[in-house]
Amino acid sequence: MNITLSADEQVVEKSRRLARQQGTSLNQMIRDYLEQLVGSQQAAAAAEEFRRLALKKGGRSAAGFRFNRETANARR
Repeated sequence: MNITLSADEQVVEKSRRLARQQGTSLNQMIRDYLEQLVGSQQAAAAAEEFRRLALKKGGRSAAGFRFNRETANARR
């Protein structure tokens, strides 16, 4: 998909120079930024869901729960 963007000419030129220094294009920098933005929003949503579930659970594990490192690592 193509989009049109308006930006100050000096900002665009400085951004292009920065992109060249980083060995990429301004288009790629903008794509990367948009992907990072969406990813951070997804992370924020996941964190909010975790907070909601933690509050619902009251921060307590089930009665008799024992942490087991081997079991926790096996889930990966």
